[in-house]
Amino acid sequence: MKPANPRILTINGGSSTIKFALFEAADSLRRILDGKVDRVGLSGTNLTFRDAIGKSQDSRTIDTDEHGSAVAFLLDWLETQQVFASVKAVGHRVVHGMTHSEPERVTPELLDELHRIMPYDPEHLPLEIELIEAFRRRHPKLPQVACFDTAFHRTMPRVARLLPIPRRYEAKGVQRYGFHGLSYAYLMEELARLGDPAATTGRVILAHLGNGASMAAVRDGKSIDTSMGFTPTAGLVMGSRSGDLDPGLVSYLARAEQMTATQFHQMVNHESGLLGVSEISSDLRDLLDRETQDVRAAEAVALFCYQVKKWIGAFAAALGGLDTLVFAGGIGENAPAVRARICDGLEFLGIEIEEKRNVTNAGVISPETSRVAVRVMHTDEEVMIAKSVCHVLGLPIEKENEHGHEDEKT
Repeated sequence: MKPANPRILTINGGSSTIKFALFEAADSLRRILDGKVDRVGLSGTNLTFRDAIGKSQDSRTIDTDEHGSAVAFLLDWLETQQVFASVKAVGHRVVHGMTHSEPERVTPELLDELHRIMPYDPEHLPLEIELIEAFRRRHPKLPQVACFDTAFHRTMPRVARLLPIPRRYEAKGVQRYGFHGLSYAYLMEELARLGDPAATTGRVILAHLGNGASMAAVRDGKSIDTSMGFTPTAGLVMGSRSGDLDPGLVSYLARAEQMTATQFHQMVNHESGLLGVSEISSDLRDLLDRETQDVRAAEAVALFCYQVKKWIGAFAAALGGLDTLVFAGGIGENAPAVRARICDGLEFLGIEIEEKRNVTNAGVISPETSRVAVRVMHTDEEVMIAKSVCHVLGLPIEKENEHGHEDEKT
């Protein structure tokens, strides 16, 4: 009897969401199960899942507001699934990898390091470490692989990594790292698969626009700059994150409102961005629905589009021109009006879009005569995690043949 093909479980832990997917690895990667646990650490935690084979879907309510209990519930549920017995390895998205430039098998030494660097990313690393350790306790012989979101940007030149603060902090790891690397790596592989020459010998701007949003400048297949910096809070305005701010705001709020560092961290990560400006919602879809009736919603949408446009201009300057612009993520993939506003006025860079293609979310929304190819692409971090696991463990695969679903907040 032919042995079953190995299965790879991917775990994508965000700040309050755990996405998971199960892939069968043979000549290609086939997604057979996926889902997510949302509102981790909050009330109303919920598990939703989809069986890609039977095309069924369901959900479970988790009666807990603790990270540990939500993680235990997920593992309990996974272990009840018949396919779990054939899982040969688990791959984890680890948002912050410091100077790691490749995925690595999890070892006690790597876990110790992740614990040491937890202060660099208190929003993500605690949950991600908790997930890794939970699998180690229950399944100590099951190989686990850490896939670092920062790895894609390790090719950035030193000038793009430096922060203009006293040099002594650089020795402590204070520099610009960049994030969303798994998404960017997937998009670059897809560009190459689609035959876009800019993927290997050109100038590309990648716009991962979702609840968490960032952009990257890529030359000849390598990241040369990105909008997020020391933490994922930097760069673009996001759903509830502020993006770049005047650092003088810290001392001002400390004096004027006696705001502590902890309160400031809470504000810029969970109370700012689209939510803070609109006072309505962190979801751009809600704001687009309300912008004609509420000036706050209109201003939040305008600010988002304006900032993305500015970053495109900055990255085009850093790249010395532009060949391909890619929109991805929940907003980038599904919001034609936002793409149109971002691209409006950028004709001097060679950026044009065709209205009919744009409103239908076509794969290429620029005219055939345009100097810059403007693309709309689905991104899939889980596929990249599964590929990385196969690479580290020496499992031969050639391609993926099943795409994923919407992106979540990083």
